[in-house]
Amino acid sequence: MDPSSLYQNDDVSPPSPSHSHTHQTSPIYLHSSSSDDDVSPSNSIQSTNRRLDYMLQFLDRKLSADHRRNSSGSRPSPLPEFVAKGGGAGIFRLPARAAVHPLRPPSLELRPHPLRETQIGRFLRSIVASESQLWAASECGVRFWNFKDLYASWCGVGGEERVARSGDEESAPFLESTWTSPTLCLVADEGNRLVWSGHRDGKIKCWHMDHQSSDDNNCYWNNHFKESLSWHAHRGPVLSLTFTSHGDLWSGSEGGVIKIWPWEALEKSIHMTQEERPTAVIFVERSYVDLRSQLSTNGFGNMLTSDVKYLVSDNSRARVWSAGYFSFALWDARTRELLKVFNSDGQIENRVDMSSIQDFSVELVSSSRKDKTQSSIGFFQRSRNAIMGAADAVRRVAAKGSFGDDNRRTEALVVTIDGMIWTGCTNGLLVQWDGNGNRIQDFLYHSFAVQCLCTYGMQIWVGYVSGTVQVLDLKGNLIGGWVAHNSPIVKMTVGAGYIFALANHGGIRGWNITSPGPLDSILCSELSGKEFLYTKIENFKILSGTWNVGQGKASLDSLTSWLGSVASDVGLVVVGLQEVEMGAGFLAMSAAKETVGLEGSSLGQWWLDMIDKTLDEGSTFERIGSRQLAGLVIAAWVKTNIRFHVGDVDVAAVPCGFGRAIGNKGAVGLRIRVYDRIMCFVNCHFAAHLDAVNRRNADFDHVYRTMSFSRPTTLLNTTAAGTSPSVPMFRGTNSAEGIPELSEADMVVFLGDFNYRLDEISYDEARDFVSQRCFEWLREKDQLRAEMKAGNVFQGMREAIITFPPTYKFERHQAGLAGYDSGEKKRIPAWCDRILYRDSRTSLGAECSLESPVVSSVLQYEACMDVTDSDHKPVRCIFSTDIARVDESIRRQEFGEILESNEKIKCLLKDLCKIPETIISTNNIILQNQDTLILRITNKCAEENALFEIICEGQSTVIGDQKASNHQLRGSFGFPRWLEVSPATGIIRPDQIFEVSVHHEEFQTHEEFVDGVMQNSWCEDSRDKEAMLIVKVRGNYTVQTRNHRVCVHHCYSSKKNQKIEPQPNGSRHVQGTVLHRSDFQRFNSSYDVVDQLQKLHIP
Repeated sequence: MDPSSLYQNDDVSPPSPSHSHTHQTSPIYLHSSSSDDDVSPSNSIQSTNRRLDYMLQFLDRKLSADHRRNSSGSRPSPLPEFVAKGGGAGIFRLPARAAVHPLRPPSLELRPHPLRETQIGRFLRSIVASESQLWAASECGVRFWNFKDLYASWCGVGGEERVARSGDEESAPFLESTWTSPTLCLVADEGNRLVWSGHRDGKIKCWHMDHQSSDDNNCYWNNHFKESLSWHAHRGPVLSLTFTSHGDLWSGSEGGVIKIWPWEALEKSIHMTQEERPTAVIFVERSYVDLRSQLSTNGFGNMLTSDVKYLVSDNSRARVWSAGYFSFALWDARTRELLKVFNSDGQIENRVDMSSIQDFSVELVSSSRKDKTQSSIGFFQRSRNAIMGAADAVRRVAAKGSFGDDNRRTEALVVTIDGMIWTGCTNGLLVQWDGNGNRIQDFLYHSFAVQCLCTYGMQIWVGYVSGTVQVLDLKGNLIGGWVAHNSPIVKMTVGAGYIFALANHGGIRGWNITSPGPLDSILCSELSGKEFLYTKIENFKILSGTWNVGQGKASLDSLTSWLGSVASDVGLVVVGLQEVEMGAGFLAMSAAKETVGLEGSSLGQWWLDMIDKTLDEGSTFERIGSRQLAGLVIAAWVKTNIRFHVGDVDVAAVPCGFGRAIGNKGAVGLRIRVYDRIMCFVNCHFAAHLDAVNRRNADFDHVYRTMSFSRPTTLLNTTAAGTSPSVPMFRGTNSAEGIPELSEADMVVFLGDFNYRLDEISYDEARDFVSQRCFEWLREKDQLRAEMKAGNVFQGMREAIITFPPTYKFERHQAGLAGYDSGEKKRIPAWCDRILYRDSRTSLGAECSLESPVVSSVLQYEACMDVTDSDHKPVRCIFSTDIARVDESIRRQEFGEILESNEKIKCLLKDLCKIPETIISTNNIILQNQDTLILRITNKCAEENALFEIICEGQSTVIGDQKASNHQLRGSFGFPRWLEVSPATGIIRPDQIFEVSVHHEEFQTHEEFVDGVMQNSWCEDSRDKEAMLIVKVRGNYTVQTRNHRVCVHHCYSSKKNQKIEPQPNGSRHVQGTVLHRSDFQRFNSSYDVVDQLQKLHIP
């Protein structure tokens, strides 16, 4: 629409300076800063060179594929393999992989999943967006991304002093603050361009959005910025923050403590000079209003004692919701009165008998400043309150059946555009409430805990602990869903036309607000077509070894022969040991330790230390993780030159012995992320004896289905694996769909003493065939090969053709083949010790690509026959592994260029981003004391809904007959306390009218609070006031808005005769009453609206 055709009181919101690159044809997204105007020459050249490198690598693979298959060249030829049947179906189906994930809409990788080891002490815990920035709360401060840099990459990566911190190399550029106490919550104040953060040490900090750096070379993000204001707000951590519709900042902490920080005090403190900063801190620290001081008079006593986990402002009705895990409180944002307390079932909590609690109060932060004459009384009051609070907590737990209600805890809270409130629970339940706290209806679409909720337009986005995202409409109907991350989604927010989802591991992905929708298929096709521009192939070798050590110890020479002699050119070493320690007493103790989260033994540690020495741990290799279950041990070492590409080490253990409870048989596993691909290594020891084939098959099936990975629990492994104690654990991302975690890995390696024997052969025959090295005939007798061929075990897995003698059973310290068991039992030699694997190849000859991201081949598969320290021989296998990984910074640039240049996308966005045409009944309102006027907003569009939000751009005092100027903005576009606008948000259906009540509330008294208690009050001056309202109208998918300005003038009754003017046509003026919203009416034109409004009669 041509702007000149708009009504006089219409204007499209002008872009802020950070929006100077907004698309004209696709206003939903911001311009990619990968254009030449925004990117430094060095960064542009570097990105181009990387694209060319990947393109050449891609062409080389395609052109020389046949040559590499038919000639040995410089690379060793892979060994022939035997492939088990049964793969590719059911739980053995390969995980879906592609250039763009086939099971979810394409996403913008703002911050790719960082390795856990790089995030110790600086994990991200929350995000919030403004119109131009995305802010994140971390364990060491805050950081923000400018949306104008959304598609950019770091400037000068690899140059002097320009290297991004480890873990953020492929993130979009950001600015980071100086160190602070861990940040727990954030709230943005778009009007004043401020962000407020709550911290674990009880402080609240204020940050300016428009931080400027003196560095002009576009590489400013290495500089750290500081807060503008900081004060100690609570004794405990600041758990929640919100700005109300009247511009005050509310903060919640432990024990039900809620404090209000009046905007007048905040504004005064912010504008003080640097020299006045100490005074500003003291002033704001003492300016709070303590809501708990009102509870005794209101009769709610000890009911609000739970931690205030959530504070949400319902701007539509000027209310505030505070919530703990099992209870809610509803407050009036203007009067600050407590309206209602109710539990998660919607049942109103009963007030206590005030006759028995006369002076119930909670200790204030400033209690030390009270008069000494009151100290003894205050002590008894506080003691009594503490006892009553504890008794009440016991009563509540008993009433709820101890911890039985934990699965009904409230974990998320959001207010939608239609004024409804939605909450999410740990059992996956979504609950819809009306604005008065009445529970309306429930929905259950996913059995995992809800972690966060986000809303935009007429949709609700739900993030679950399983990593799943679901999209609902405002009626609760499920629109779509997908697995967004492979870890819990802890927070979502809206900005720049994206829904950004922060995962527990610190990665941030953004989905366009139209998802799921027609834009997704176009983006998917375009990004897939450019795969060769952002795909890099990495090659490295993996050494895996297995050894049943028979409760003995090995010499350093034996370990060198097994591992050290071949480890020089491998990047990753994984070792599995069996029977490190056995015996009934040890097994019982091990089982007991497992029940309390302990594992390991001194003998197991001895083996790890010996392998450390063998691999020259500390200089050449670094141990990254280990796990022990009874006599089973698995551990991994990575070469130092690829250390920063390997991490996220998780461990697992599955007992299979004695009713699946004891670890004499079972498995231990490691899950490792290598070049952004998941590899799982499982060390197994299955049931023994010749005739126990079915039990061995069952052991494998049990291990494969039930192995669930988690963080290491021992101090040693916590350090090695890089875990952070503040990060919550999560088990089993896909168990809801019945998919084992091993099925989701890109590569799985099984190693260990599988105990499969040779069938239909005698001891002497086996010895003869071994001495003649007739292994082909012996392989036909192998139980494991037969079971794999039948598809009964290790379905779809591969093993190199065995060309070494059977590894069991030998006499200790007897060299050569003469060492086979010659005792009374004369156990038949067998290949008990094996190494099998499965990669992500979809077919036998598949090349490494984003569709088959991990392709491995076996270069060596052999037993160390010269080692005699056990009755088993150690076995080793060397894999050559190609990994296709995505250069996320290049892919992000391609993402932005597609949005900017693709004509189909631009046309589609142009249709989706239309703003419905609306008119308002007046743009000038005059109110006297307690007057009410109805403002009508008409949606002239016959097809699309119009979404509106009313904010206050500021208020000013009118002196005499002068025109008002210099409107003072309150926090987050809040209304002055003398003005009520209800509802301030809503949906206008096509060709419908929406009524908004604009009411003056008598408010002639100012109150000053010191240390939570009102100290002074005085009458407000009787001069006229003027507030400038903005009615912001947008469509369901638009970021830009069309704005209507409404000037509200308050005239005091003493000047009534001088100031009253005729009300404009189309307004409804009532003295001393509040009008409820009327039914929608349909009109054909704006003239019909005016005619109808002139005929209105108020009974």
